[in-house]
Amino acid sequence: MLMAFKQVILVRQDLKMPKGKLAAQVAHASVEAVEKSCEDNIKKWKRGGAKKVVLKVADLKELKKYQNLAKKAKLANALIRDAGRTFLIPGTVTCLAIGPDEEEKIDSVTGQLSML
Repeated sequence: MLMAFKQVILVRQDLKMPKGKLAAQVAHASVEAVEKSCEDNIKKWKRGGAKKVVLKVADLKELKKYQNLAKKAKLANALIRDAGRTFLIPGTVTCLAIGPDEEEKIDSVTGQLSML
């Protein structure tokens, strides 16, 4: 049986980013996490359609909690800090991407979060 692979991106809700800004931050996170992933996971993920799911977290504290859980689960992850050229203060942490990896493994960390 083929394993399902996916990537999740967690977005802070307290920042109230405009849609365009939010989309750019999610894209940055996705790309950076893929760059940190092992080649085998990337190939399997792409073969399965490169599934991405965007989830919401309340704030920085909750985002960091999930980053720590991802690290403990040995999942590739990327925490994104904004450059501060438009909407946010430079260095503001906006989102976290986890994976790509086995869907089951990612769900064990983020399965209780709601979609954006």
